Amino acid sequence: MSGNRGIRPHTDRFPGWLAGWMEAGGIPLWGAADLRGFSTPRDEAGEGFPFALAWAVPMDPRIMAGLRNGPTEAYADEYSRVNALINRQAEALATEIQCRGYRARPLAASDRTDSVGIRGDFPHKTAATRAGLGWVGRHCQLVTRPFGPWVRLGTVFTDLRLSCGPPVERHFCGRCRLCVEACPAGALTGNPWTPGLPREAILDAGACDRWKKEHYFQYHGGYNCGICSAACPYGLRLLKRE
Repeated sequence: MSGNRGIRPHTDRFPGWLAGWMEAGGIPLWGAADLRGFSTPRDEAGEGFPFALAWAVPMDPRIMAGLRNGPTEAYADEYSRVNALINRQAEALATEIQCRGYRARPLAASDRTDSVGIRGDFPHKTAATRAGLGWVGRHCQLVTRPFGPWVRLGTVFTDLRLSCGPPVERHFCGRCRLCVEACPAGALTGNPWTPGLPREAILDAGACDRWKKEHYFQYHGGYNCGICSAACPYGLRLLKRE
């Protein structure tokens, strides 16, 4: 896999059944991450996981491009649809891995287990960058070569030994600050991402969350924005290709 280019991995580096599973599921961008040295969620026996499978599901580009002035009901529907799809995929993949004699645990999409810190059990972006799918942009979202940041991420932890990475260890945003300038909450610092950089150095998650709750409608039980993502040139290239 040429992970730093953010393309589909060479399937001959993975078990045939896994490559076939991904292809049958229509998953266009995926890879494996070496998470040894990271604190992952644990299984029922209290053990962590050394590896993870990470993948990206693209969002509808026209809906994403329509977010420049704020969230829409169409975006909320698409966000909910893709998250539900990822959760089904993650559950099914974890079950498949377990049936083959290995441990596995899916990571829910957009599940905040820490409502104060606005965090989940583990960052999907960490697994994705370690798998070589892309880098974290100044908007604190994963940016992929094929789809820009217009994706949602899935992760399944496992002890199935996999050919991992290579991890992406730098950003490719150059001097672009369009997402920072577009953020109505002023929640983006503009700092470039490097592996291990705390989220707080890039994003004030509290300011982002407050702005959404104060200025936007609630759809499907949650608040969304997406303005920074809509401004990203890597996403807008999709419309040009179409």
